[in-house]
Amino acid sequence: MHAWLASLPLGVSTWDFGGFVAAGAGGERDVAVVTDRGTGVSEVGGAGPPAPVARAPLAPADRRRQGTASVVPRIRERVVDGGKRFCAALTLERDHGHFFHFVPVLLGAGAVLWFSLGRPPSTMALVILSAVVAGAGRLASIRNPQGARLLAAAALVFAGMLLADLETRRAATTILDSGVTTLVTGVVERREAGPRGEWRYLVRVTSTAEPRLKRPPERVSLLAKASRQAAALGETLTGRARLSPPSGPALPGLNDFAFSSYFNGVGAVGFFLGSPRLQGVEKARDGENAWAAGERVLFSLRDGISTRIRAVIGGDPGAFAASIVTGERRAMSREATEALRLSGLAHITAISGLNMALASGIFFVGLRMALSLLPGLAQALPIKKIAAGGALAAAFAYLLISGYQVSAVRAFLMTAIMLIAVLFDRPAISLRNLCLAAIVIIALTPSAVMGPSFQMSFAATAALIAGYATWRGRPRPSGLKFSFPGAGLLGLGAKLVGGTFLTSLIGGLSTAIFAIAHFHRMAPHGLEANLAAMPIISMMVMPAGLVAMLLMPFGLDWPFLAIMGLGLEWVLVIAHAVAGWDEPIGFARMPAWFLPMASLGLLLLTLLRTRLRHAGSAVLVVVVAILVLRAAPPAPDILIAEDGRLVGLLGSQESVATNRARPPRFIFEQWQAALGFDQHLGPQDVQTAATGPPRKTPQSTASTVPADASPPGEKGRSPGAGPRRQWTEPEILAARTRMREAASASGQGRFQCAPKLWCVARVRGGWTIATVDEPAFIGGACDVADIVISARRVAFVSCRSGARLFTAETLRRSGAIEIRLGRRDTGEMALATSFTGPARAWSIHRRYDWRSGSFLTESAQEAAGPAIVEPEISARAEISSFNDSGE
Repeated sequence: MHAWLASLPLGVSTWDFGGFVAAGAGGERDVAVVTDRGTGVSEVGGAGPPAPVARAPLAPADRRRQGTASVVPRIRERVVDGGKRFCAALTLERDHGHFFHFVPVLLGAGAVLWFSLGRPPSTMALVILSAVVAGAGRLASIRNPQGARLLAAAALVFAGMLLADLETRRAATTILDSGVTTLVTGVVERREAGPRGEWRYLVRVTSTAEPRLKRPPERVSLLAKASRQAAALGETLTGRARLSPPSGPALPGLNDFAFSSYFNGVGAVGFFLGSPRLQGVEKARDGENAWAAGERVLFSLRDGISTRIRAVIGGDPGAFAASIVTGERRAMSREATEALRLSGLAHITAISGLNMALASGIFFVGLRMALSLLPGLAQALPIKKIAAGGALAAAFAYLLISGYQVSAVRAFLMTAIMLIAVLFDRPAISLRNLCLAAIVIIALTPSAVMGPSFQMSFAATAALIAGYATWRGRPRPSGLKFSFPGAGLLGLGAKLVGGTFLTSLIGGLSTAIFAIAHFHRMAPHGLEANLAAMPIISMMVMPAGLVAMLLMPFGLDWPFLAIMGLGLEWVLVIAHAVAGWDEPIGFARMPAWFLPMASLGLLLLTLLRTRLRHAGSAVLVVVVAILVLRAAPPAPDILIAEDGRLVGLLGSQESVATNRARPPRFIFEQWQAALGFDQHLGPQDVQTAATGPPRKTPQSTASTVPADASPPGEKGRSPGAGPRRQWTEPEILAARTRMREAASASGQGRFQCAPKLWCVARVRGGWTIATVDEPAFIGGACDVADIVISARRVAFVSCRSGARLFTAETLRRSGAIEIRLGRRDTGEMALATSFTGPARAWSIHRRYDWRSGSFLTESAQEAAGPAIVEPEISARAEISSFNDSGE
């Protein structure tokens, strides 16, 4: 540097080298001075002794100007360098074929978008869009490869939307519009035993009577009490049953059970009133096609295997074993099911990738070892491929006896692709094979993408494959190896423990976001439970179960089923012990953006291999940071179930008060998980002397209505149910007075109830709410309360007093409701409903009018009753916070 500066021409010059200033002065002696502005250190070089160079100090403005001039180029250089490295990483990902990993992601994103839109594009529009975009991408691939990839991504999204549209049209399930009691006759297609001897039948409905339904569902799921003789598969049964449509979301944004029921072909759920009558198998087989006959034989075999397992093992271990082999999980007691769920071991009961991989893997290893015992055969034939073919056949048999449930089909496809890869000398475990399985599943059943089973299964598998690849590529230590006796066995045990630990850790972390989003809780000790239970499942339960299935046709399965039952009994002991250590970690309902953003971060982290994968880590960190730092959304003041029978008041985050002493567990537990409260406050009874207990009146008087003369709104009443009570005018006036007194005397946030008649309560801000079970008291409730909720249909559509009225009809269309109250004097209240906008195929039944046999349009819906609309209030801007509920 000094020599170069000394050779400069005569004259004085200065140069700025990123903070260093160099100066040259001519004369007899060349002098160069290098000054560091930041530290004040100088270097002087030349032929003679150092000579100071006098320089005037820079003005502040000049110093800032020169500093900025030096920083901007460096920033520009770093941006350019970062862009080059980003492009290089993308090129590397492309060259390794990692872009293919995002094909199922884009297809799934299109399906999710179609299912989430209120009014999706038509089928023809999707066909045209997919074709046009795909063609444009093909043309652009010659001159603009980057643009072609973007167009290809858009085409895949449109293709996913088209697949979702086609599946919805293909399902075409008729869902019951409202609850009804009718005489059902149908053929048993499937059955599952319950823990107390009851049976759950899947019945293909052939006829209904008393009343005959105008729009009957094709299949219903019915619960029958324990009886001496259970209906066999393919047998016709008949009996009076209470049918209800599948439940909608318990709160806005929660799981809509009607969605999965629609795509599973189940149009109603319910129970028999008494034991159903059996009519034999011969009549049911009339007109049965070959496919139905084969399916009946297959499910009969599955039912026989389940019965055999439960008979040999018995109790919860037997039900546990049946769930692993055939997928029938209803026979397990609630206590055992809850223990498995709280301990993080519930995934074992589902026929998922774990079960299918263990079964096919054990068969593959066992068959290959058996063939290797014959040296001549092992040298003449590719025994690895033979073993892979045998394992593929075993996996297919496992699929058949499992009833080809959605999770089992997904697990079989993933396993089959990996075994087929072995047949063609390709790597068995790879992200490409996983993506192929995902593409097949999305193409066949796009609706599966919306469920937690699909999401958790593929997330765990992708994370395990990516984690295994990272572990395999780690730097290998070059230390000394132990050679003492037993070192090999000790190392094998350490590998087993370490592998189980890492598998459980990676699987738990990768599925955590989906458990939080769908179930609002996590098992705090799932890692410990899996570490203790999975070796038993892998080395004892599954091998014994596989051998038992092979020997069951010969009647030699008993010893191995006993071993399997013993192992599962140990697993249940572990589950009960771990479940008692601590309560599950609860999470409040996540905002709507949480699951898509967290899924994006996980996908980038697992599907990429270069440094670009750390973008996924950044996304996950940002998501967690926003959740931690954001202000908690305001809790709703009032919760209304979709049938209007259960109403809750949130006085605090720790408790909720309802109008039922024993609220329905199915709905209440979902409220509890989503909102995070612990305590339940039941209603306080008031004296009913003013109204008197319901009393029977003579049939001949005008105060009774025969059961067969029920008004149209009483579709659920069955003939022979007895006369309905008709209340006199003095009783109604007395009830109104009593309501007013109870509302004045009650404290805030607690219901005062006349059992089975009405309830009133005061809410914050002076609001009064009333729930009515008897339609005769609705008029009085409108005069007393600001908000009136009726679980029955009523003749009028609004309260003359101006009170807000919610009836069974309006709630049927809107679904469950959350209300946040504002100022009472101006009537401000913000509503969040489960269903808004146009009805979709799985919710159109809510707009069916059985009186006219037609569906209500949006305009006719307004005339039929008070629709749930967004309030036009000054606090309308605050409704954006309702997006936390999915609206």
